[in-house]
Amino acid sequence: VQLVESGGGSVQAGGSLRLSCAISGRSNENYFLAWFRQPPGKEREGVANIEYDGTTTHAGDVKGRFTISRDSDKNILFLQMNGLKPEDTAMYYCAAGEWVAAPDRESEYNYWGQGTQVTVS
Repeated sequence: VQLVESGGGSVQAGGSLRLSCAISGRSNENYFLAWFRQPPGKEREGVANIEYDGTTTHAGDVKGRFTISRDSDKNILFLQMNGLKPEDTAMYYCAAGEWVAAPDRESEYNYWGQGTQVTVS
């Protein structure tokens, strides 16, 4: 299984970006999927996740601004980011886990992408 992120870039505060994560191999419906981010000088943190049945969860500081979704036909995971703030600046990673009990725990995920940089000024 390979995960490849795209869609990062530099935007001004208040702008929008949509991140994509192309998943090769098994259908994304077989995985618990998530977006994490790592701000400069900080630890990686969970941003949003989507369960096998499509249930989504968003971290408190992005709720109402970010939306996680997936296209099962194309095997792509998305993160729509609106109302971006400078504190959203980070490297963003997608992750897939075959069996995830603690969604915010990095060790629960079997596969990771290489990351895509988001910079908000």
